[in-house]
Amino acid sequence: MADPKFEIQMLHDRVMVRPEKESGERRSSGGIVIPATAEQSNRLVWGEVCGVGHNVRTVKVGDMVLYHDEDQYQVEVQGEQYLVMRERDLHAVANERPEYGTGLYL
Repeated sequence: MADPKFEIQMLHDRVMVRPEKESGERRSSGGIVIPATAEQSNRLVWGEVCGVGHNVRTVKVGDMVLYHDEDQYQVEVQGEQYLVMRERDLHAVANERPEYGTGLYL
């Protein structure tokens, strides 16, 4: 008999995020190449929301969110890494039609 498949449902105010793949080195706006080994302790990163709990109010599945990747819970599902965090740990949301924006676009 095959293993049963279970659907993952986030609880309360939890959000499941798939981190963006890092390409290693990156470039500054001035064109300087920054190696992947450079210290990035206070850097926020973008990820895609893959699941939300029933008490989450400001994000939905498919939104891009900005968060700090340290001190988050990691989980592996079908060989892919995800982060589980509280909604309050998110710093910004980028979606197609924001109500109040900064005027900046991804």
